Amino acid sequence: MASTTTLLSNTDHGETSVISAVHRDIIERNVLTRLDGLSLAALSCTSSYFYMLSSEDSLWRKICTSVWPSVNHPHVHRLISAVPNGHRRFFSDSFPLLTPLEQVRNRNCPTLPSEIISAVDIWYQDKLIFSTVLESKTKSGGFLRSPFRVNLLDPKKIHPVTQVKNGRDGDTWLTISELEENLILSWIIFDPVTQKSANFSSISPVSSEKKHWNPGEYEIEYATILGSEQVEYVECKTVITCRGLDHGELQVKEACLRVKNMDENYLNGKESLRCLVNAIEFGKRKTRRSGKEGKNMHEEYLKMKRLRWDKRIKRARVLGIACSGGVALFGVGTVGVGIVGVVYTVVYSFCTYFAK
Repeated sequence: MASTTTLLSNTDHGETSVISAVHRDIIERNVLTRLDGLSLAALSCTSSYFYMLSSEDSLWRKICTSVWPSVNHPHVHRLISAVPNGHRRFFSDSFPLLTPLEQVRNRNCPTLPSEIISAVDIWYQDKLIFSTVLESKTKSGGFLRSPFRVNLLDPKKIHPVTQVKNGRDGDTWLTISELEENLILSWIIFDPVTQKSANFSSISPVSSEKKHWNPGEYEIEYATILGSEQVEYVECKTVITCRGLDHGELQVKEACLRVKNMDENYLNGKESLRCLVNAIEFGKRKTRRSGKEGKNMHEEYLKMKRLRWDKRIKRARVLGIACSGGVALFGVGTVGVGIVGVVYTVVYSFCTYFAK
């Protein structure tokens, strides 16, 4: 390696070292390679010199593959590399969380891709336990009309078992709270049409429960809230079924991605695909500051759902009272019918206004 050249710039207050005096090889091999994606992105904003050094695609590929080992898949790597600065762009699209309450809703019908690529990685206590890539064909009528469902695993097959320990006392028995604290999911969907991607996982779980109808199995849920063309928001939910915790083992049995609206109805393939593509293209991203941000966003969504249902219930009760009063007044005759109509109109307008 060439020796470092020392350059100094004279100022009114003495001599100050110039960072560009450090040889480029030292910065590239001993500094940039030690940074994570967020630190490297922040460094690139400090000067044009560091922007140039941090733009090497090989550097960003190393970061992407360390964060998401599934990116090493030949098909995914080929799609990312086809775009200038592909790995840097992939990181900026996939690492931040989609922000549900600021989701941009595109009113124009997006171009639906003929396939979507899912790159999925599951970690437990910083240990990779599962990584795969799944290609889903989306043009068939069966896919577009049926409820949207992406099954990552075949429940009939036996999948690898990972030996795990309790993080607190080293015991082989795991609790569901221990599982929820340490099980990390990344579910990135890549759109070959726009060559963009987004992470549709909350990273950390939003809820978990034991399957009482199937002893020894647990369901862990991850969710991201998306904007929709037809309703306010939809929920993109991933459910992972695990087993083996009572024996110090962790086996992922099932992993399923679905989309449902605020009325708890699952969307079909066409509606779901529009929501996903819209989020990939127009969704706003927010850098993760803590592992609980996804869960906090989901709790805000649940509050909105409860408020929405409370308004519907209140409106139904008032309309029920109005209808009961109308039946009671029906015997009054023609005048009574007119009164019922007026009362019903007033009450219905009042309920509709306050239930919006």
